[in-house]
Amino acid sequence: MGTAVARRLIETGHEVAVWNRSPENAREAREAGARWNARLCDLVNESDVVISFLLDNAAVERVYLGPRGILNGRVEGRLFIDMSTVSPGTHLHVAAALSQRSAGFIECPVSGSIAAVRSGTLVGFAGGEAADFARAQPVLADLCRRVEHVGPLGAGARMKLAANLLLVVFWQALGESLLLAGPHGVDAARAIDLLADSNIGAGILRARGSQIVAAMKGNADGAPAAFDVDTMLKDLRYMADEAAAQGKSLPLASRTLECFDRASRDGGGGVDGAAYPAYWVAHQRATTALSTRTKH
Repeated sequence: MGTAVARRLIETGHEVAVWNRSPENAREAREAGARWNARLCDLVNESDVVISFLLDNAAVERVYLGPRGILNGRVEGRLFIDMSTVSPGTHLHVAAALSQRSAGFIECPVSGSIAAVRSGTLVGFAGGEAADFARAQPVLADLCRRVEHVGPLGAGARMKLAANLLLVVFWQALGESLLLAGPHGVDAARAIDLLADSNIGAGILRARGSQIVAAMKGNADGAPAAFDVDTMLKDLRYMADEAAAQGKSLPLASRTLECFDRASRDGGGGVDGAAYPAYWVAHQRATTALSTRTKH
């Protein structure tokens, strides 16, 4: 996603510099016209706005607060935008450290695919001070069709976890739905077409229906996963932690976490969300067949 963000910003007229722990991962951005900085502190020193797009809590804390992190640069007066899907507490921790150095911080995790980045049609969930949000808006407007200032720091992170809760529970529910519809019911292609056209049809079924069907038929396209089981499992754990901190329970998310954890432990951690229903159905059918043979 970070490479796609860099490309989009270059295409919309921004001067962009990039840094990555692995220089090879920044190659596409450099080829698109981004300037390379070998040291993160140099990137900070030469920038007005710094955007980070990282995997998890640990990566965000390391990049901002680590021994070679952002705080080693001249952060004073600069604005930092983190678009990572992480726990609210992580953003609060980072923002507090930046505030002590007179730097601004906005969290703005986003909903959407790489294609949405390229077309500038992401949906952003921004949390932070109103003044910092106003500074961030011109940049975010080039990435998002809608950017909502949902509240103070932490609110954006919670909103993104809430959005992802619906998505990961959907993938689990779709697997169960397809298991129920077969193997002696309609085929996968017809089932997906009917579900997408029904009153419960989700946009993601229409957008990724062909990939779901291909996976059900054992014909995955081999493309890199856009949002894999291990990443969704990470988010489910953050959801569980946040709910526990609020004294709330998330029964569906908790059960989905168990299913995704089992898939990860069984070697399915790299499976894309669109292929997960097929993975889960195949696992359930194999388990049932094994149980049947054992009984005989």
